[in-house]
Amino acid sequence: MKSITPFLWFDSNAEEAVSFYTSLFPNSKIVKTSRWGDAGPGPKGQVMTMEFELDGRRFMALNGGPQFKFTEAVSFFVSCETQEEIDYFWEKLSAGGSESRCGWIKDKFGLSWQIIPTALPRLLGDKDPARATRAMQAMMKMSRIDVAALEKAAAGA
Repeated sequence: MKSITPFLWFDSNAEEAVSFYTSLFPNSKIVKTSRWGDAGPGPKGQVMTMEFELDGRRFMALNGGPQFKFTEAVSFFVSCETQEEIDYFWEKLSAGGSESRCGWIKDKFGLSWQIIPTALPRLLGDKDPARATRAMQAMMKMSRIDVAALEKAAAGA
């Protein structure tokens, strides 16, 4: 097998979405754009598919019409090293979309993202069950994850 590539179905705004996503993540680019021709079914000249990379990972996007919508059953997990990275991706990806709990957001295109600090698995998997429980309880009250607040909660402060 050569590869497995996430394939994203948009109504008619794949080009806008791909341009937006590739502007946010480092090491990202549009690889190839195909447009509808005379045979349709989309309007001639409109984007049909786009191949693109986000942080070096390949994706495909399709303007396939309104038949299918994104749901939270599939999300993209953004692992962030710092609070600054969390804040950056949270602000950019939630603009025009909606915020949820525990680091989840839905962007303006309806795609779900998890903006999660690399510290979270360490805190939730702490060998001391009381520390892990306190971190989990603190996270469950958050929308955007606050690493300092999680650390403080885990410490019992």
